Amino acid sequence: MMLDMKRTFDDVVTAHSTPERAEQIMANPFYQALSSSFAGTQEYMAMEKLGQLRASNRWDLVIVDTPPSRSALDFLDAPNRMSRFLDGTMIRLLTAPARAGGRAGVRLVGAGFMIFSRIISKILGGQLLSDLSSFVAALDTMFGGFRERATATYELLRQPGRSFVVVAAPEPDALREASYFVDRLSTEGMPLAGLVLNRTHPPATTGLSATRAEAAAETVAEVGGKGAKLAAGALRVHAERMLQATREQHLADRFTSAHPEVAVRTVPAAAGDVHDLEGLRAMAVALLGAEDGTPSGIPRSRVLPARP
Repeated sequence: MMLDMKRTFDDVVTAHSTPERAEQIMANPFYQALSSSFAGTQEYMAMEKLGQLRASNRWDLVIVDTPPSRSALDFLDAPNRMSRFLDGTMIRLLTAPARAGGRAGVRLVGAGFMIFSRIISKILGGQLLSDLSSFVAALDTMFGGFRERATATYELLRQPGRSFVVVAAPEPDALREASYFVDRLSTEGMPLAGLVLNRTHPPATTGLSATRAEAAAETVAEVGGKGAKLAAGALRVHAERMLQATREQHLADRFTSAHPEVAVRTVPAAAGDVHDLEGLRAMAVALLGAEDGTPSGIPRSRVLPARP
């Protein structure tokens, strides 16, 4: 499934408020903007949806696929971001009348709130401030639940049976991002299963070095004859593949040196997109290892443990 941010927010509102209050919240213009486009809402709703899927007990396994960029782990900040938002000065001022309750309470907060309202009205406009105040007041009883659920899901990700897998191509930029992910997950105390080095280019054989293949290609081309051009071309392709494999191994070694505790698996580049069972089975062989349990080119100590 793709995350439907607004629908998830609507589900939260419906589940944690009365039908009348839910209708009031959803009709509010500020809510409509917040639930569909405000920065940070998507990450928070990802945590909400993950918590919902886990609580339903309908699934044996839930996999969250994130974009290959640093923002992929923004959802880990959702609990703290929500806490900062709920504890912010503006939110406290906007909810002050509702929290005070009664006419006496309104008198207590009225003077300060009126000054605040006049200043903010000049900046935001009176209607927007009114919409925002109504939205915050209507949602006030749900704020604690937001924070608690986000924190509960965050803690859920650290429990046994959960794991993060970092996937990166054997390229400098991609492995720099992978290093960032690994460090961030370590800082957060999240369980890291390891790194999958994706779309690698292992040569068909390592018995012929790039230098020897290039030299052989020159010799064959000079001799000439039937099939010489094809043979020389094949040798040059092998030489290029050996050089590429060497570069990729160098990058993988640099990552391993920086993160010796992180297990690594390699998956060779496929000839086309993986979109069927046959392609998935080929990937499974690469991920789970050869018949002896060890993928070629990776020391046994660096192999991820096979999972059932």
